[in-house]
Amino acid sequence: MTRATRVRGEKPLFWVGSSKHDLLAFPEAVKDEIGTALSIAQFGGKHPKAKPWKGQGSGVFEMVEDHRGDTYRAIYTVRFEGVVYVLHAFQKKSPSGIRTPRKDVELIGRRLNEARMNFEERYGKGKT
Repeated sequence: MTRATRVRGEKPLFWVGSSKHDLLAFPEAVKDEIGTALSIAQFGGKHPKAKPWKGQGSGVFEMVEDHRGDTYRAIYTVRFEGVVYVLHAFQKKSPSGIRTPRKDVELIGRRLNEARMNFEERYGKGKT
């Protein structure tokens, strides 16, 4: 899932918190589809199934994949110049319809802030 060297034009991919570990626990077909979406994002594109994540502003996307009656999600951001951050990967287990549980929404907000701080440490402030 991770290559040692990047291809020309490929943005680095960073994982926030447990997002990589969580994604690796998904079924293979789900990992493949989300991995494809992340790879497309690394080259500046957007997977046809990726949609804007509501609540965090522009540059944050959600990839949703259904598999055998379960729903899996990965939230990532391309908000910061030249990089992609994976903020959260989780199996949707909401007891009430399609609404994302508040704890996941809050976690995504915290991890977006962690990504911003990490970006500023790596590349300097003001480059978003």
